[in-house]
Amino acid sequence: MERLLGNRYKIIKALGNGGFGETYLAEDMHMPGNFHCVVKHLTPQCPDPSTLSVAQRLFKKEAEILFRSTSRFREKKQRSR
Repeated sequence: MERLLGNRYKIIKALGNGGFGETYLAEDMHMPGNFHCVVKHLTPQCPDPSTLSVAQRLFKKEAEILFRSTSRFREKKQRSR
């Protein structure tokens, strides 16, 4: 599966999917050292504008929480070296 999302994330493999999108293990092509990350691609199934608005808000909130969590994990890992 050689696919590039957002001209940045090279998809390594699919991890799962649900009602709002797909989740992938990816390589961030903008980070040094073949940095691996999890990418969620928002692809809601319902075209209703109000449902899409809620999906976008929840998606963004989840992304922010995951980013803060993984940032703290990386900082802690760096300090322990």
